Amino acid sequence: MVVLAVTWIAKATHETEVAAVFAKLTEESRKEPGCVMYQVHRHKTEPRRFFIYEQYKDDAALEAHRATPHFLQYARKELPKLGDRVEGHLFEPLG
Repeated sequence: MVVLAVTWIAKATHETEVAAVFAKLTEESRKEPGCVMYQVHRHKTEPRRFFIYEQYKDDAALEAHRATPHFLQYARKELPKLGDRVEGHLFEPLG
């Protein structure tokens, strides 16, 4: 399994639009056969900060995710207009 943890910061006044894009991305990503979990979180006191926790069966499933039309549309095209990806880390579970 591979885990991806990503942080996005919405541009000022665009947090509602970012949340809407993440809702679409979440819905489509969860349909992927290699996606184990896809969960977007919003910071409790910083509404412009979003944290995305993703789990995929393996590296190939993550690469397949990155090639999907919904990822290319929402994560590569729409989100960068509304916010900034400030952090992204890959993890492997222990044990």
